[in-house]
Amino acid sequence: MIDQGSSALDYYFAEFLADRSGLGGTAKGRFQDLVARVSKALEDGHSCLLLSEGEEQFLRVNPLVSDGGRTPLVVHNHRLYLHRYFYYETRLAEQIKVMAAITLAPELEGPLIDLYMDDSGSDINWQKEAAKVALSRALTIISGGPGTGKTTTVVKILALLLQDAEGRPDLTLALAAPTGKAAMRLSEAVGRSLTYLQLPEKVKNSLPTSASTLHRLLGVRRGSPQFRHNRDNPLGWDIVVVDEASMVDLAMMSKLVDAIKPGARLILLGDKDQLASVESGAVLGDFIKSLPRNTVELQKTYRFEASIKGLAEAINGADSDIAWGMLTDSKTANIALLDEELIGFITKRYIPFMEMVNQPGAVDLSEVFALFNSFRVLCALHYGSRGVEPINRQVEMALMQQGFPCRPENWYPGRPVLINRNDYDLDLYNGDIGICMPDLENGRLQVWFERPGGGLRSYHPSRLPSCRTVFAMTIHKSQGSEFDEVVVVLPEDDNRILSRELVYTAVTRAKKAVRLVAEKEILRLALSRNIERASGLADLLTK
Repeated sequence: MIDQGSSALDYYFAEFLADRSGLGGTAKGRFQDLVARVSKALEDGHSCLLLSEGEEQFLRVNPLVSDGGRTPLVVHNHRLYLHRYFYYETRLAEQIKVMAAITLAPELEGPLIDLYMDDSGSDINWQKEAAKVALSRALTIISGGPGTGKTTTVVKILALLLQDAEGRPDLTLALAAPTGKAAMRLSEAVGRSLTYLQLPEKVKNSLPTSASTLHRLLGVRRGSPQFRHNRDNPLGWDIVVVDEASMVDLAMMSKLVDAIKPGARLILLGDKDQLASVESGAVLGDFIKSLPRNTVELQKTYRFEASIKGLAEAINGADSDIAWGMLTDSKTANIALLDEELIGFITKRYIPFMEMVNQPGAVDLSEVFALFNSFRVLCALHYGSRGVEPINRQVEMALMQQGFPCRPENWYPGRPVLINRNDYDLDLYNGDIGICMPDLENGRLQVWFERPGGGLRSYHPSRLPSCRTVFAMTIHKSQGSEFDEVVVVLPEDDNRILSRELVYTAVTRAKKAVRLVAEKEILRLALSRNIERASGLADLLTK
């Protein structure tokens, strides 16, 4: 009996394999059901399907199943995999175990580390602990919530590594992130760090200030899921830093680690409490759980608004009573339940942006993006009365009533759009955000995008891959972004997508203010759930 939650793809894929299984009757139906379930599990972010003892025995005698051979299905350690994902998981585990075990002998003396990693006022200098790991190991994982100084710490670590490389003036470093927005944020954060850190000019000049997406780092091959850089053609960088590592899925992490050249260092930065990747796996969480000697969690908070920090801690602690109390406490005005009509509130926030875009004469595009990125609506769902799609339509209609040319499903000055599909030829990726503006030379509408390395690039609307209006966006799509103020919109009814990680991710996108649209019981239900993903990676890493 195929699960009702399965898609048509799950069904037909399962039927395809069942027809070739050599089984008939109820046995064939049971086999088809298990295949559909593992296919559905991948859609839900799992890398495999946990099996009962009876299910495992039933599958092991089938010619389409092996313990890792060249069969479409693999049963290993009480888990059912599609062969590709078993390969990704086992290959990644093998490589990371080797990298994690590599120890290096730092030549730097303690006083220089103390100078760079001054963190007075803390019981434990977590930045120094991170530096010790990074200087002595090929793999370093630095975890920490917003404002704990992950980027500042890694800049200091890179400076120390450059100091340790006096005899290697050609030491090369690369900065990367899963999305264009995350790469831009990393570039900006590194640039800010360089302005106030007291570093030697030679070191400053050697540090990279531009980050790329992982796709660009690895080199896209048109029409192929593989990249130019792999084990046979590794990356040339001596040190690779990847920010927002919680967003990196199993397949991408496997391909990245595959492409790291022998002897190079890999430094992963991320927040273990955020949502895991949209695609399969919870790789960062599995790494942190299984590789304690390579992991440091930064625990001192620096530049992060105190009330938002407190709310995030209550959410992480699954304490809905404290979280609700903070949201309803008049003393914490920058975190509160939204007490205005939702569409009217959103419209008021976007009017200054639309006025800037539609003013006569030249407009500074960097200011347009800065104003647009200061505020965002983050929804749990795409559809339903509190979903992204209806909110975007209603905001467009409300702005049109204010005199702006915001006709839904049309291109107009100020229309913000979110790319839904990678287009390697255009160098546009799922999650990139653009703003439609008239070209000053001829008045024709163009859609402008900020680029990870700085600057802007425009495209005619007809050239864009699939995209949608983005006055509001899903919380999942907001990962790697940061805004001054966010409105977090949860559904009116319970939904299986609701979780502690979802609410935490939404709240921590805000730097200055959070408004929540939710009922108390829905918030309680969300905070009572953790996302658990089926994966064999942690077990493979600890064997």
